Amino acid sequence: MPILPNATSFKRLADGSDTRLLARALRCLLRVLSIPYGLVVYLRNRAFDLGLLQCLSCGAPVICVGNLSLGGTGKTPLVSWIARHLKASKMQPCIVSRGYGARQGQQNDEAAELSLILPDILHYAHHDRIVAARKAVTTGSDVVILDDGFQHRRLVRDTNIIAVDATDPYGCGFLFPRGFLRESLREVRRADAIVLTRSTLVDESKRKEIRNTFQKLCPTKPLVWAESDHKPMRLRQSSGIELPLDFLCRKKIVAFAGIGNPDAFHRSLMSMDTHVVAFRPFPDHHMYSQNDLTSLGTWGSQQKAELFITTLKDLVKIQKDTLEGIPVVAVEIEIDFLVGRQEIEALIEGAV
Repeated sequence: MPILPNATSFKRLADGSDTRLLARALRCLLRVLSIPYGLVVYLRNRAFDLGLLQCLSCGAPVICVGNLSLGGTGKTPLVSWIARHLKASKMQPCIVSRGYGARQGQQNDEAAELSLILPDILHYAHHDRIVAARKAVTTGSDVVILDDGFQHRRLVRDTNIIAVDATDPYGCGFLFPRGFLRESLREVRRADAIVLTRSTLVDESKRKEIRNTFQKLCPTKPLVWAESDHKPMRLRQSSGIELPLDFLCRKKIVAFAGIGNPDAFHRSLMSMDTHVVAFRPFPDHHMYSQNDLTSLGTWGSQQKAELFITTLKDLVKIQKDTLEGIPVVAVEIEIDFLVGRQEIEALIEGAV
């Protein structure tokens, strides 16, 4: 198996499950490379803490949703839930993001996904999120949801909510590029709440251990704690057709995903009692070329598949209902709170 062909192999490298000599040597190299990265992040955070770097307001309440690790924490369903909650509370929310990976004149995959499932919520993407937030406010939005903004400290926010993936809560324990952490776990002290995602994929004792670990990292204030699951709601096709989940029953399925944590998606499919005969991961934010689509179609035909299944994030980039005559569907996920929903709602309402 190659060392770094996809997200799954990098995860095996980062978490130490790849024990080959070359993998061990590469881990040492990546650990060295993470030192200057960590130093820059640390100095930047301290500069904001001391007021040496300025924070700016957009003129409206800001709810920041982010994470400590790179991608794949299940943040998008949380952003969607917050937006719907605010809309139901007679607010006019908007979502502001950096628009990472967007092609000229197009939305990036996350923005396109949110536009699909939240057609009545405005979404502003700009490399300068202060510009985007202020534009949103001037066009009528009265609360800003800052998507993937925990590290974007220039914009003043009223509350910080962090999504933590229960299947990998500590980003393999190392800063990027040795692991998946964007910054030290100690920076959780800037957060007001943690929402543990994919909670049902680990047992209760593991969830308790994760909660205790983060609370110890934030000794000066209590963190609002919530546990959630990703609940499949329906299937979608690129053309907008919606299908019930029982469409999956008794079908031979092949799955693929280009997200930050493709293994978690695969495990979620298996928990749905689907007949997934093969799974192919792609890098996070992967832009599918025609060669990719042809390869996927050939692969599906070789597996004698009756259905392709993927994520909405991938579907909005593929924009096809079939590959080699095989239907392509995506699972639409919504967040389902197991613990702490009322506390999260109170935090949001207090912020706005």
